[in-house]
Amino acid sequence: MKMRIKALFICTIIVISGTSIIAQEITSGIKGGLTLSNLYIDRDELDDENARMGFHAGFFSQVMFAETFGIQPEFLFTTKGTEAHYGTFDQTVNFNINYIDIPVFAVLRPVEVLEIYAGPYIGFMLNSNVEYSGSIEGEDELDRDHFNTVDYGLAGGVALNFGGVQAGARYYVGLQNLADSNASNMLLGDSKHSYGQLYIALKL
Repeated sequence: MKMRIKALFICTIIVISGTSIIAQEITSGIKGGLTLSNLYIDRDELDDENARMGFHAGFFSQVMFAETFGIQPEFLFTTKGTEAHYGTFDQTVNFNINYIDIPVFAVLRPVEVLEIYAGPYIGFMLNSNVEYSGSIEGEDELDRDHFNTVDYGLAGGVALNFGGVQAGARYYVGLQNLADSNASNMLLGDSKHSYGQLYIALKL
C-alpha cells in the first residue's frame, strides 16, 4: 500500500511538473453569478414546474498549452433545485439543494476575446431542504439517504474576455438520477439536474 501511495505521489508530481513546463499561460481567479436550475420532473401528478433562481461562486484555474487550446478546472458552490406544483395534492414544493461542483473544461480560444468550453463535471451534495405551500405549509430538511449525493454530467459554454474580466454563460446537463428511495421517487421520478449559468470572472 505504501509503495502504491508513493508511486501515485511521484506520478502526480511528474504530471504537474510536465504541465507547468508545457503550459504557455497559467491564470487563476474568482467567479460568480446567476444560476437557473430545473429538474424536469416526469410525474403524472405534476401540473407545473418552474426553475429555481439561485447563484454560484468559486474559483478557477486556466492552463493554456497553446494560444488557442487549454484546460480549465473550477471549484464552485452551486444552488440547484426546482419549484413543482402537484395538482393531485394541491401542493407546491420548492426543492432547494446545494452542491460543490467541480467541472473540468477543455478551452478553445479561436480569437483573444472569445473562449468556448466543453467538458464533464462532478457535484457533491452539501445539504437540501423543501418548502411546502398549499395543503401543507412549512419547511423541512431532507434526509440525504433519499438522494444520490453525487451528481455528474456534461457542460458547455462561451465567454468573452475584456482584459482581466470575463463574462460568460454555461449550461449543465446532469446524467445522475436525483431520487434514491421510494419516497423521493414518488415526487421526483427519474429527474436529473439541468441548469444554466450567467457569470462574471475576475483574473487575479
